[in-house]
Amino acid sequence: MGRLSTHVLDTAKGRPAAGVKIMLYRISGQSHRKVKEVVTNADGRTDGPLLEGDALVAGVYELVFCAGDYLRTSGQADEGVLFLDEIPIRFGVPDASQHYHVPLLISPFGYSTYRGS
Repeated sequence: MGRLSTHVLDTAKGRPAAGVKIMLYRISGQSHRKVKEVVTNADGRTDGPLLEGDALVAGVYELVFCAGDYLRTSGQADEGVLFLDEIPIRFGVPDASQHYHVPLLISPFGYSTYRGS
């Protein structure tokens, strides 16, 4: 059974990023349809998979991480203009029977992602 999951790590503080709002969109042509909205828990993870089973279909998705809100709340940014605010990560799911884990590593001035396990 396929599933989609994520987590967020704060590389500047060396710990999970709790309280990060994440929106998941399904992309089809010019259409962006919001599928889910979640907030990371104390471990920087969501309480369950973003999608699993029949809800995960092959196609293009986008995760939007509200990093700016997190950086302000964690004391790493002020109310001014941020270098990083909302971070979109667009990715493909070619085989809906597999597990796709899309983590985000963030700091106030950089981020990275990869296909995890």
